[in-house]
Amino acid sequence: MSQVFKALSDPTRRRVLQLLRQGPMSAGELSDQFDVSKPTMSAHFAVLKEADLVHAEKAGKSIIYHLKLSVLEEALLGFVHSFGVGEPAPGAGPRPETEPKPKTETT
Repeated sequence: MSQVFKALSDPTRRRVLQLLRQGPMSAGELSDQFDVSKPTMSAHFAVLKEADLVHAEKAGKSIIYHLKLSVLEEALLGFVHSFGVGEPAPGAGPRPETEPKPKTETT
């Protein structure tokens, strides 16, 4: 999970993932979206691959990147669950009711 968060810590890599949500793109197409050198982009791609957030596929002379959204979802859910989100806090007692109880008539 730490590799995923390392990959997400950089705004360029987050933007690459956002672009890949629209569909697979070549390394060149992705690089054209940023004002950085190709070696810098290659380093970003390597971090994303190491975190298993993207899949790289060779197509002739190009490399096509695909987003692995399921890996991102699993990492984020694992992170959220590690904090017990959705569960009552220890020692908090029962959760308050969300709807008031109907009033009963006493005569």
